[in-house]
Amino acid sequence: MSPDGGRRTWAQRLLGANTLWIGLALLVIVAVFGALRPDAVLTVFTLQSLLVETSVLLVLSVGMTYVVVTSGIDLSVGSVLVFSSVTSATAMNALNAGDATRAGWGTVLVGLAVALASGAAWGLLNGLLVARAGLPPLIVTLGSFGAALGAGQLISNGSNVSRVPDALTDGLGSGTWFDLPNMVILAGAVTALGALVLATTRFGRHTYAIGSDEEAARRAGIPVTRHLAGVYLLAGVLAGLAGFMSLAYFRVASITGHETDNLDAIAAVVLGGTSLFGGSGSVVGTVLGVFIPAVLQKGFVIVGVNVYWQPVAVGAVLVAAVWFDQSRRRARNRR
Repeated sequence: MSPDGGRRTWAQRLLGANTLWIGLALLVIVAVFGALRPDAVLTVFTLQSLLVETSVLLVLSVGMTYVVVTSGIDLSVGSVLVFSSVTSATAMNALNAGDATRAGWGTVLVGLAVALASGAAWGLLNGLLVARAGLPPLIVTLGSFGAALGAGQLISNGSNVSRVPDALTDGLGSGTWFDLPNMVILAGAVTALGALVLATTRFGRHTYAIGSDEEAARRAGIPVTRHLAGVYLLAGVLAGLAGFMSLAYFRVASITGHETDNLDAIAAVVLGGTSLFGGSGSVVGTVLGVFIPAVLQKGFVIVGVNVYWQPVAVGAVLVAAVWFDQSRRRARNRR
């Protein structure tokens, strides 16, 4: 207990905030690589390319933050991303007869609606099985992980779906607004909205309450079943949006290449200070957690370090983050 009778000063609250230490760790990483190669690291081009490359993962991780705050997990987001991009590309190809130059924004909007609906369907299924059937989130989403990927392969006959409309790839994938990539603007808007909802609304408060103590939340009158279903639905919708963004950026609905997206999103959330035990965390921290491995990867490439050291470094940081979280919980429980 602090000397002022239990009330912590602003300095104590600041020093105890996970986000502060995560942000400082990110700044140290940037400073190290910047000192080694200031001509290549500390440039507008590097920053812009880093932001674009992390946009899809950032959208996935926002949804994952809500799930982990409830003390849940979602292993299916990478497969839902693939499924959504395949269904979206297939729908747009059907409308434009496979001619990418013929499709206008009407076709693109249909593709967006299909991607969001596809993600929502898997998210709602996960939510109902977890919240209503009472099945463990790990098992439910592991099953969805395989089912969504298999469904995407069935629709695409196991191959990538190309001929994405030029309006989509030129407008969202490579388009800019005042020299800021549209991909980054969209990801930033989703992140800001996700952070605002989690930190300031009743939906966010209920999310934290369920993660802290589900039974206590139910006794307090919170509709736990409906809320959990809504959280997994949100994660599915954002996975669908991420699939649409991936489609715009890579110009193809790829069946492969997303095998570790779920683990990358979980790692970003945990690195950002969200507890795997639920009840604490923030979207702001998740943003920092997304950039730590991204900066490490790009920095290793720029300075010429073997890229295979990147997962080793990220793994070490991830274990350290979980250890710090457990140590903080044990210290709090002893008070």
